[in-house]
Amino acid sequence: MQANNETDNLHIGQSTIGLAPAGAAAAPRQVAPVSVVVPCYRCADTIGPAVASVAAQTLIPAEVLLVDDCSCDGTLERLHEVARSYPVGWVKVLTLPRNGGPSAARNLGWAHARQTYVAFLDADDTWHPEKLSIQMKALAEDPQIALIAHSMNVQSRTQPPPVVRHPVTVRVLPSKLPLLGSPFPTASIVLRRDLPFRFDENRRRAEDFMLWAQVLLSGHRCARIDPVLASWHKAPFGVGGLSGDMPAMYAAARDVRRSLHALGLLSWPRMRTADALSLLRYGRRIVLTRARRFSARPQAAPIDQTS
Repeated sequence: MQANNETDNLHIGQSTIGLAPAGAAAAPRQVAPVSVVVPCYRCADTIGPAVASVAAQTLIPAEVLLVDDCSCDGTLERLHEVARSYPVGWVKVLTLPRNGGPSAARNLGWAHARQTYVAFLDADDTWHPEKLSIQMKALAEDPQIALIAHSMNVQSRTQPPPVVRHPVTVRVLPSKLPLLGSPFPTASIVLRRDLPFRFDENRRRAEDFMLWAQVLLSGHRCARIDPVLASWHKAPFGVGGLSGDMPAMYAAARDVRRSLHALGLLSWPRMRTADALSLLRYGRRIVLTRARRFSARPQAAPIDQTS
């Protein structure tokens, strides 16, 4: 990796980091034993704000791992540029030799992670400044938690982060597949690095749903907190990217449930119930997406009938 700005005060593995963009004064902040993994594919325009939201944490993660998924469009150069704007060693850039999808990118980052916990962020999402401080406090109070998630919202990048109301309640989830959607948005996840699971690299969609379900249904202690501590900056379905193909996403989620049943983690009745509710949710998303697209169409100018 190319050298970064060496004037900032960064001590990986120690109790504080002085972290600021190049040329700015850096006040030391406490460090969390967290490796942040960001899969990167053609994200030159969004990776800067994503990493900036990690650097803005009130509790700083020890390292950030940017994994280029063979973008071949200038993204890799942009990742190195972002890395150089932070202290040496805090942002690391990894590369895949061929495009493997988000599963392969996340797994490579996970394999290189050195901290006790791993957090995930997508390159077009951002974190709330209090995200890690709130989640790490919950983990300190209940070390048996293997995975903790929180709520996310959709908002523009120019909007301020949502207000967090304290105290924050931690809910331990039952070891059952939720029937009304997943409580585990990927950019909300912090989990133990030593969990015996990885993303399925044969899946290009719903790979995150598969992994979080495996952790939950295998009996590991999973929890969720209610505050919105991360944001999508486009609608989470029906817009673009892999999640934009709603029929494929619906089929992928259905296949995940079949796989979980085959592994003995999901009963037949619960799988069929989840299928029925998923079909209803799929229909609702189609209606909402069509309404959103219709409302976004430019309206014809009114005809002047006075002449």
